[in-house]
Amino acid sequence: MYRTKQDFITDWTKSSAGTLDVLRTVTDETITQSIVPGHNSLGWIGWHVTTALGYFTNLLGFRLSALKSLTQPTTAGVIAAQYERYANEIAEAAESFTESYLLEEVNVHGTMTPRGAVLRMMLDHQTHHRGQMTVLLRQAGLPVPGVMGPTKEQMNA
Repeated sequence: MYRTKQDFITDWTKSSAGTLDVLRTVTDETITQSIVPGHNSLGWIGWHVTTALGYFTNLLGFRLSALKSLTQPTTAGVIAAQYERYANEIAEAAESFTESYLLEEVNVHGTMTPRGAVLRMMLDHQTHHRGQMTVLLRQAGLPVPGVMGPTKEQMNA
């Protein structure tokens, strides 16, 4: 749970940059890569991570800029660009967070939860799906960005 604005900003800056690195690695040719047919693809997961930011910020009491459509884009660059826009909007909003704002509880599906905990859930959700995407990147033959440290390929370079 975040209790200070700076703690969140520090984590968000690193986490969103890592997610953007992963999203920028996806190509139009690999956007449909899934672990097996019928499972979530790189494009689906990338769009889910992007649109979920709106879900979490709505819980927090602020809205991100509207999407033209909730339909998953068919080009990788559109997903990465939208994610980047939302990540920047969240970073800008975070500048106004106060300790009392982070401690104030909001309703999350019937459970009163501090906003700082909702922000932690948002980062955890993103990290979970980013991990899924890195597996799919490797299956697609794409380089895996070293988000949480160097990858095997980076260690052997």
